[in-house]
Amino acid sequence: MQKDTPLHRFPVLWGEIADLRACEENLHWDQETMMPPGGQLARAELLATVAGLRHRALTSEELADTIAANLGSDRIDEVERHQLLEAQHERERATQVPERLVQALAIAGSEGIARWREARDQSDFSIFAPALKRIVELLREEAQTRTVGDHLYDGLLEEYEPRARTADLLPLFDTLGRELSRIVAQVVDSGRVVDESVARGEFPESAQLEFGKWVASTIGFDFDRGRIDASAHPFCSGLAPGDVRITWRSDPEDFRPGLFGILHEAGHGIYEQGLPPEWQRTPLGKARSMGVHESQSRLWENHVGRHAGFWRYVLPRFREAFPAWRPATVEELWPALHRIAPSLIRVEADEVTYNLHVLARFRLELAMVSDDLQVDDLPTAWNDTYNELLGVCPQNDVEGVLQDIHWASGLFGYFPTYTLGSLLSAQLFAAAEADLGDLENSFAGGDFSGLKQWLACHIHQHGSRYTAAELIESATQEPLSSAAFLAYVGTKAERLYGVA
Repeated sequence: MQKDTPLHRFPVLWGEIADLRACEENLHWDQETMMPPGGQLARAELLATVAGLRHRALTSEELADTIAANLGSDRIDEVERHQLLEAQHERERATQVPERLVQALAIAGSEGIARWREARDQSDFSIFAPALKRIVELLREEAQTRTVGDHLYDGLLEEYEPRARTADLLPLFDTLGRELSRIVAQVVDSGRVVDESVARGEFPESAQLEFGKWVASTIGFDFDRGRIDASAHPFCSGLAPGDVRITWRSDPEDFRPGLFGILHEAGHGIYEQGLPPEWQRTPLGKARSMGVHESQSRLWENHVGRHAGFWRYVLPRFREAFPAWRPATVEELWPALHRIAPSLIRVEADEVTYNLHVLARFRLELAMVSDDLQVDDLPTAWNDTYNELLGVCPQNDVEGVLQDIHWASGLFGYFPTYTLGSLLSAQLFAAAEADLGDLENSFAGGDFSGLKQWLACHIHQHGSRYTAAELIESATQEPLSSAAFLAYVGTKAERLYGVA
């Protein structure tokens, strides 16, 4: 901006905040991919320093005065007003939490990841428990400083899904959980078992990675502006639209976890790469919410990656990548991509039971934040909840309470966004097909650009200009609901298992 405009100072101040946020992202990415184990203590301190600097910049009087002065000006346009309002919202949240607590949480999260890894290696929750107790203690303190909603959990939920409230999620998730549990029970009662042998065999990691990179590139992930690395838990880090990092992990005997994990993270990455470059380092230059973010990853993973048209296009390349694989047609492969079966691992779950995994975590972290569940009792509570929702029980802590990195990182309030994303992905895909027509032939011809452009137009290009509710309603002409998702999974349950 020119020096004589009323917003001259604002982009400078906010650019520094955005740069510090990117530094934190990069440090976390490196911690999960490249950092040697011996760097843990130094990394915790470094993260605390950067988090403290960003918090100081967010809560500065200069920023407050600049926002107030410009909001009162008649020389700003509508976009500039949205920039200022978004900045004001973030600043107000930051001022509620003391810098001491921000730094303590950064250290606790870094140490939590180290103890989580050690506990996973030994399948022993007790190794991780002290670190998790500290994280929960700090998060409860943080939640108590917040002034949003009627539930303590709302203060944590706001970090990932702004303006979402526990009181709204509880009835939505309870209804969804009952309906999905009903479908799963009917599937089990049907007695039908899907032959999954076609998805199993010898799938060398190097071949999986090369095929996965080709698929990610084919759907639109730009490797000139992104990269992929291995990590214990797949994730995506968007440092800038020109620097997006995704990670993956593989199973040498089953191609599905690796491939669908790459599709999932590439979906996140395409969103990050599609954010408006002119808004980079501004309040509106980031993704709207984690629920919206998850809608993009779940859409590419499931609605595209499990689509028959997609497989008609990629199957010849798949056969070349894995010459030892038993040849199969798309029709033979399709059931193994859509089977519904209660399982233990969330990231490898099918589309129906996946959200029951999320609901289990939502219940447990809600109870921990509310002080209704103590950390030492978490493994037992986890097993009981899984038995209730999915009818399965972990045999060890790695299969159970230690499978996700989120709590080790302090990401309480994050899990509900996975289910919000699943619901929204179905709603968005249905809206895209209503506008573009049936995408079967486009996918079969290797053309995914129409869908990508539709998402760019309706979601990516808007950054954080609109609330999630406004964005959803604008893109789909209706508010978020579970209708499209239940119709989507219901059709598959009927086709495979005869479930009405």
